Amino acid sequence: MSYQEKNITVSLLSHILIAIYYLTNLLPIMQSGEWVASRLYALWLIVIGVNIIVNIIASILTNIVLTIVEAVKSRKYEDPRFITDERDSLIELKGSRVSYITYSLGVLVSIFAFIFGQSPFMMISLIFAFGILAEITGDIAQITLYRRGM
Repeated sequence: MSYQEKNITVSLLSHILIAIYYLTNLLPIMQSGEWVASRLYALWLIVIGVNIIVNIIASILTNIVLTIVEAVKSRKYEDPRFITDERDSLIELKGSRVSYITYSLGVLVSIFAFIFGQSPFMMISLIFAFGILAEITGDIAQITLYRRGM
């Protein structure tokens, strides 16, 4: 598994965990029908903050742990080389395209939900949910492309 694949896998796992947290906290709000602004603002702030912090920390820790594991396996330390070539850039662009398409469709669904009578809080909550889903689909697309040998 290459350096990029490992980072994408860690990113995918953290996005899935964040999506689970977001949905488990959003569903009770949706079921009760009481869109309390302070609860939603706090949830959105937590999701944004945790998403940024977890992805940064997970990426750094993954690189450290994998460098240590490689050094122990080979019994010598070599400076890790983080080389990105045209193939990696192309895979990243294709993954971004999948993410943008998913997010754009999610925004469209959110706008239609608002047009058909849902509250603005529901619309913004759907936009957040589709943002997380877009990250997950982009990560899955990148991992799939790496596995295919694209």
